[in-house]
Amino acid sequence: MTMIADNLQRIHDRIAKACDKAGRSPNSVALLAVSNTFGADAVVQAHAAGQMAFGENYIQEAVEKIAALSPRLLAHLPMQWHCIGPIQSNKTRLVAEHFDWVQTIDRLKIAQRLSEQRLPHLAPLQVCIQVNMDGGPTKSGVAPEDALELARAVSELPRLCVRGIMCIPEPAPDFVAACAVFSRARALFDQMNSAGMGLDTLSMGMSNDLEAAITSGSTLVRVGSAIFGERG
Repeated sequence: MTMIADNLQRIHDRIAKACDKAGRSPNSVALLAVSNTFGADAVVQAHAAGQMAFGENYIQEAVEKIAALSPRLLAHLPMQWHCIGPIQSNKTRLVAEHFDWVQTIDRLKIAQRLSEQRLPHLAPLQVCIQVNMDGGPTKSGVAPEDALELARAVSELPRLCVRGIMCIPEPAPDFVAACAVFSRARALFDQMNSAGMGLDTLSMGMSNDLEAAITSGSTLVRVGSAIFGERG
């Protein structure tokens, strides 16, 4: 096994252990491998180890990587690409044409452009509303009290499908503090579903806090350095 394959197994073991402690099925939590800044070969290794979903922060880098990998991998097994970085208006077409998911919707204008630019032969773009759960001044995301209104507006767009919410809280000092923030995100998720949204994806938790996220109800954890190594 390669280092990346070994690391993936360790992450799956951590997910399974956290799910067991929380009384959840390991199948209730999906893994997104965050591959930005790592080359196509790293993605090939992860894909060979069974990883299908990859997250990218930097759109131009991601599009080049997707293009380089398509002939090598897509003919064999499906891959799923998630945009997990901020999107400027001049990048929406690239995102609409190359990604399967966008987890960083926090403005209706960007969502409208993505819907308009999604190619007809592609499946609707699956999206999450990014929510700033802890009010961090440097964090993107809509305020929690505005999330439902934005989600409803985005759900009216013909080429997008609202799947859930995503959050990236500030690093917490300990497990209990992390759970407190993540639990607020879970409560918002439940409130939005009670209002009829029909969401199934709660994207939260990364390499250092995935256990707290899973304890609090995450259905999708985003892991980069614990799979691919530290970024330079």
